[in-house]
Amino acid sequence: MTNHENAKKKKKSHIPFRLNFLFFTVFLLFSIIILRLGVVQIANGEMYKKELERTENIIVENPVPRGKIYDRKWRTIVDNEPVNAIVYSRMPGTSQKERLEVATKLAQYIDVPIDDISEKDERDLKDYWLIKFPEKAKEKYTQEEFEKLEDDELYKLQLKRITEEDLAVFTPQELEIFKIKRELDRGYDLTLNIVKDNVTQKEFALVSEHLSELPGIDIMTNWDRKYNYGSTFQTILGNVTRGLPAEKIDYYLARGYSRNDRIGASYIEEQYEDVLKGNKEKIKYIKDKSGNILSTEVVSEGERGQDLVLTIDMELQKRVEQIITEELIKAKKSSGNFLLDRAFVVMMNPKTGEILALAGKQLQNKNGKLEVQDFAIGTMTSQYEMGSAVKGATILTGYQTGAIKPGTVLVDEPLKIKGTPLTGSYQRMGAINDLTALKKSSNVYMFKTTINMANAVYRYGESLNIQPKYFDLMRYYFNQFGLGVKTGIDLPNEATGYTGTDVTPGLLLFFSIGQYDSYTPLQMAQYVSTIANGGYRMKPLIVKEIRKPMTDQEMGNVLHEFKPQVLNKIDMEEQYVKRVQEGFRQVFQEPGGTAYAYFGNAPYNPAGKTGTAQSRYYGPKREYYGAKTYNLSLIGYAPFDNPEVAFSVVVPWVSTDKHPVNKYIGRRIMDAYFELKKTETIPSTEESEAAVETMGGNGTQPENGNINANINQNTNGNENVNTNGDENQSSMQE
Repeated sequence: MTNHENAKKKKKSHIPFRLNFLFFTVFLLFSIIILRLGVVQIANGEMYKKELERTENIIVENPVPRGKIYDRKWRTIVDNEPVNAIVYSRMPGTSQKERLEVATKLAQYIDVPIDDISEKDERDLKDYWLIKFPEKAKEKYTQEEFEKLEDDELYKLQLKRITEEDLAVFTPQELEIFKIKRELDRGYDLTLNIVKDNVTQKEFALVSEHLSELPGIDIMTNWDRKYNYGSTFQTILGNVTRGLPAEKIDYYLARGYSRNDRIGASYIEEQYEDVLKGNKEKIKYIKDKSGNILSTEVVSEGERGQDLVLTIDMELQKRVEQIITEELIKAKKSSGNFLLDRAFVVMMNPKTGEILALAGKQLQNKNGKLEVQDFAIGTMTSQYEMGSAVKGATILTGYQTGAIKPGTVLVDEPLKIKGTPLTGSYQRMGAINDLTALKKSSNVYMFKTTINMANAVYRYGESLNIQPKYFDLMRYYFNQFGLGVKTGIDLPNEATGYTGTDVTPGLLLFFSIGQYDSYTPLQMAQYVSTIANGGYRMKPLIVKEIRKPMTDQEMGNVLHEFKPQVLNKIDMEEQYVKRVQEGFRQVFQEPGGTAYAYFGNAPYNPAGKTGTAQSRYYGPKREYYGAKTYNLSLIGYAPFDNPEVAFSVVVPWVSTDKHPVNKYIGRRIMDAYFELKKTETIPSTEESEAAVETMGGNGTQPENGNINANINQNTNGNENVNTNGDENQSSMQE
């Protein structure tokens, strides 16, 4: 065999081996694949099947109507009014282009106002311009910038270079589309977002007919707040937003709210938001991995908000507001009262603290006509020097500090302090006791009481040596009545009044007659209530009960009752309080009393105190800042022997101290109260005899919960003076 034949034979012997190796390798690989398939199908098949069929559950919450608000006699104050609405529910994965198409079609069927588009909408308009004009948008940057900058940087550059001329190309129709699209963009996936409510019947019908071409759009019955008494008590009731306010959006989102939820924005609606908002309807959406909705399920049908029952009597509130309006306008038209623009009234049950009426009115001149606006919040957010109405607290402070005793006689005569003009009362009264000092509103009696309290010595024409600590002492006692401290009312934004910082000795004398520190009308009502009920400072209540929502015309069960609470018992002897009560009775019921001409014939046995303070104007007309005016006040209660209603009247910035607008208002509101009582029993005296809770150990609970003051006293020191007596004060400086 030749070498060539041997080589050929050797080559042939290698071929079968290689083929066998290749076949073996292929066999081995197929075996591995088959084995792997077996593992996947047999061992892990069920797991992969579940993964393929995996779905996602999403819980979406839809809003419900808010709770209703009633007055103490079950009259509906705030209700929910059904309105037609167009809503949008965005499907997962919906693009900007798709939403623009929906907005464009929807604009054909509804009218959207565009007159409220302003500079604050410029950013949104620029975004809209970029979508509407994509080719022009590319012209806002160069090729070099396109290659160099990131997408977000290019976007910011485009926004910066969009001009007013660019935005001016939008027609009114395109601006409507812009506003609609913005509402569509604001929604979350599978969450209803209101595009427009209060739609007309025509709009409602047109959209209904074309729902098939408007993906995500639907129609529904929404709700709106309905105020059955119009503007009456409106500012205290507060208002409700349309969607979350921008400045608080993070706060509410963190608490589970949606962006389009309505929330209470002020006062009662805000203060009781957690009560009024209700429990939302919960719907479970089941979707696959691709985002397709497979089914829906109602998890919870939801329940409208809980109801509030207020302490307010709305018929009394209406009458009080009408009286304020009439008397304020009459006083405004009187000669020289061009700065007068407001008046306030607070009426409350002195035994329980329940607010029966809380009213304020403000006048504004618009186009030459007087317009009356609700300013009830001013009863607790504005403060004024109240004048002689605080003299009851001054007398009680004098008793408690030993500066005077019941029956102490002091001479009312002009005082001359170094560096000040001669200062006295509106008339020289001679030797008078404490009761006459209250009845005739003596300034000098208060001055001398304060000088005695401060252990100072008065000598004609010389300086007074009064240490600053006596300002703190006077305020300590005044605070016990609620003067200069928060009253505790269950509403936000309450003011505490102004506390003077200058401790010049003569200013303490001004403090004693109500011409230094300032107080709110609500504080004045709490102060006179404390005297009326025998010395218990009651927390003012505006909400009486929280109840389950009404069903089938029946009130829901009581969830929470706000019971009367004593904030503190004044640190003064009972006989002292009774003495001041008698002084207040003489003010209203005996000749010589500064309110006798207006209340002397009142059949409901009233008591109280008038007040006039020299003041400086600091209202909205800034050009008159510092102008001399007068604040007129009046506090009182009735009946004297078993008080069921206390009140304060405050009319600031009157041009003369001779105008009796405060007394006109006071007499008319008390007449209205007792007239209405004959037909509807405004407060329940029996209820107020119930046990009174204390707060945090700071208060003292009266025996058997009875804080009634049944008083029969002698009337000492009566003096006949002009029944139109006033309490105007002179200036005093040191």
